[in-house]
Amino acid sequence: MNDMAPAGSAPPPVGYARRLNAWDAAMVVVGGIIGSGIFLTPASIARQTGSAGEQLLAWGVGGVIALIGALCYAELGTRRPNAGGGYVNLRDAFGLVVAFVYGWNLLVVNHSGSIAAVSTVFVEYAAAAAGVTLADARPYAVATIVFLAGINWFGIRAGSWTQNILTVLKLAAIAILIAVGLSVRGAPPPTAPTGPISPFAFAGALMPVLFSYGGWYYVNDIAGEVREPQRTIPRALIFGMLLVALCYLLANLAYLAVLGHDGLAASKAPAADLMRHAFGEPGARVIAAGIAISTLGFVNISMIGAARVFQVMGADGVFFRAAGILHPRWRSPNIALLLLAVAACALAWTGTFDQLLNYSTVGDWLGMAAVVATLFWYRRHQSIDAATFRTPWYPLLPVVFLVVVAGVVGTTIWQHPGDAGWGALITLAGLPVYFIWRLLPR
Repeated sequence: MNDMAPAGSAPPPVGYARRLNAWDAAMVVVGGIIGSGIFLTPASIARQTGSAGEQLLAWGVGGVIALIGALCYAELGTRRPNAGGGYVNLRDAFGLVVAFVYGWNLLVVNHSGSIAAVSTVFVEYAAAAAGVTLADARPYAVATIVFLAGINWFGIRAGSWTQNILTVLKLAAIAILIAVGLSVRGAPPPTAPTGPISPFAFAGALMPVLFSYGGWYYVNDIAGEVREPQRTIPRALIFGMLLVALCYLLANLAYLAVLGHDGLAASKAPAADLMRHAFGEPGARVIAAGIAISTLGFVNISMIGAARVFQVMGADGVFFRAAGILHPRWRSPNIALLLLAVAACALAWTGTFDQLLNYSTVGDWLGMAAVVATLFWYRRHQSIDAATFRTPWYPLLPVVFLVVVAGVVGTTIWQHPGDAGWGALITLAGLPVYFIWRLLPR
């Protein structure tokens, strides 16, 4: 048989190769969720809650809401097991303009800004672990972005191997933190009686909790490279989310066991304070190394997922056309990866990412809510047989997710109207960009 293409015919387009197994996908879920949040955010939650019980309740409720969202994404991933994740779902259900605005937010704020910010956090904690004082972290943050982009240049296997190693190490760091905290204990008793829970304050505390639980969607972004995605994606999402929720609850128990609720609320770096209480400054340096590893893993998976979204946008003609091309050998979106790295390096060098991230929290969860809402469209317009996994208790769970996210976002907007307003302006700016882009010569 002659396998050569007929003379004069165009070569077949290069597509993604399904090279990730269930373990790889689960590590993507865990690595996409766990960054620096669990090492720092519990202190801010403690300042917004009135007792240790309310603190644990907030993390438990946040875990349940995140699990519901992951169950919805599991069905979406089996219905559209292609690269692009939520962008593809929104394009199917609501049209290209809505999908573009979603991708616009990812490009100018969420992904590029978080990569720049977390790379800087990695450099700072790596320096603290080494006992080195840096006059300027920016060159090292840029070098970190370039280094990870270089690894991922050679395809999904290189990126996933790196991700697997970093995720196992970050889980080991959390396990050490939990074991030390629950062993050492010694928290002082509360100084004041526990008051009633304020629903409004509790809703405000949920936003940073949800922010710490976000990131499970990266596995849908790379669904086109997952083997047997109809089986693998749901298993990875459910296992990964349950593992993260368990780690988060046990970590908070460890903080409360050593620092107490009042001490946790007064802390600026609870993980370092816990380890310092047990082992002095060497303990603080050990956990600083763990945080550095955790943040490096988050940057890596963010680059992997974001590059796939921008590649699909390029193929759709709403981003640079070259970004839609895959490398013929590595099957990786190298042009999209390069553009993402350039944007993230620019933000890291100029230091303009801090305020962008303040604006992005609300938009990030609104974007996830919009993607979950596409589930109703798929159930109406696509055969039920198209999904090998179906969200249980439909439509109750998607409705609960949307209502809770709307309530938490509304509370956040009420408490921080300035940041929410700027976030809305950045989002709306995507509309004229879309129409201008569509008018440009192809």
